[in-house]
Amino acid sequence: MSVLKWLEKWYQSNCSSDWEHVYGVKIATLDNPGWHVRIDLAETPLMGRTFTSVVWDNGDDDWVSCRVVDDVFEGGGDSLKLEVIIKSFKEWVETTLRE
Repeated sequence: MSVLKWLEKWYQSNCSSDWEHVYGVKIATLDNPGWHVRIDLAETPLMGRTFTSVVWDNGDDDWVSCRVVDDVFEGGGDSLKLEVIIKSFKEWVETTLRE
């Protein structure tokens, strides 16, 4: 399953007739160019869980930064890192929910 299909299923599994009205998933572009992903974790099984930040910076064309702050996963990366950002979230979710 692609990481995008996985993210769709994760989003769907958290829609409760309430959650999606307040929280959700946002994917946007940056002007440097790059990607920004914001995923709300409040009222999900991931709320309050620890995420080990992912950061690498090899210049303008090769960088990623993912972290969780205040129950929000935030990922950013260069223009070719959208899949890497979503995959970082996916791997954390799968590892965390197995514990």
